[in-house]
This record gives sequence, structure tokens and C-alpha cells, in this order.
Amino acid sequence: MRKGNLKDFANFLREEDGMGTVELILIIVVLIGLVIIFKTQLRSLVESVFEKITKDSNTVMS
Repeated sequence: MRKGNLKDFANFLREEDGMGTVELILIIVVLIGLVIIFKTQLRSLVESVFEKITKDSNTVMS
């Protein structure tokens, strides 16, 4: 590997600009889509978790 290539690679590693607005919006859209698609499954999962928490907390409190 030539010295110039190594220097270019080091510059590339330091040149991280972070996420842009478009990428952030796409991630949010995908997450909202997943929530809409799996809404019923998520609701039943959350309800069962809270039922278990309530049942277990009642055994601890008594």
C-alpha cells in the first residue's frame, strides 16, 4: 500500500459526518410502518406483560 493511499484512508475514517435528515426520516417511516403492521401483536404482547407484572406484584405485596 502506498503512503498516499493510507493517508486517503485515514482521511476517509475521520470524515464521518453523521446521519442526514433523509436517513432519519426514512428510519422513522420504517418504524411507524412496522408498528402499524404489527399493531395487534404488539398490543397483545404488551397486555400480557402488564398482566404478568400485575399478578407478580400482587404476590409480592401480599
